[in-house]
Amino acid sequence: MDSIVYRNRHLVKTIRNKDVCKIALAILYLGEGTKGNKGSLRFGNSDPFVIDLFLNLIKKCYNIDERKLRCTILCRADQNIKKLESFWSEITKIPPDQFYKTRIDPRTIGKPSKKPDYKGVCVIDYFSADVFLDLIYIQKIIHKFGPVAQW
Repeated sequence: MDSIVYRNRHLVKTIRNKDVCKIALAILYLGEGTKGNKGSLRFGNSDPFVIDLFLNLIKKCYNIDERKLRCTILCRADQNIKKLESFWSEITKIPPDQFYKTRIDPRTIGKPSKKPDYKGVCVIDYFSADVFLDLIYIQKIIHKFGPVAQW
C-alpha cells in the first residue's frame, strides 16, 4: 500500500488545479449523476466517501449557493430514518431542513437488511442549470477532443 501512495503522491499537486477538479467532477458525475434533468444536478451513492468527494469537488469548482442543495435518503424498510438523516446530514453538512422526505424502498418491506452498516443511498440535488450544462459539456469535450478521441 505504501508503494501505491508513494507512486501517486504527486497527484495531490495536480488535483489542486481547479480545471483538473472540474474534469474529475465531470467524470464522477458521468458515472453517478442523472443526465435528464436540464435544470439541476442529481447525484446519488451509498458510499459516504463518494458523496463527500462530489460535494468537495463541486464546491471547489463552482460558487455554490448552499441554499440550493437538497438531500434525499433512499433506504430499506427496517432502517431507522432519523439515524440515517442525522448520519447523512453530518456527512454532507446539509442541514436537516434542506432534506426531502426519506423514501423507503417498498420491495424491502418484511425483508431484514443483511448489511448492518448500510446507510441507504444519499441523493444530492443542486438546482443550477448552468453547473449541470457545464459538467455535461465537459464530458462531451473530453470525449470528442480528449486523449482517447479518434483523431
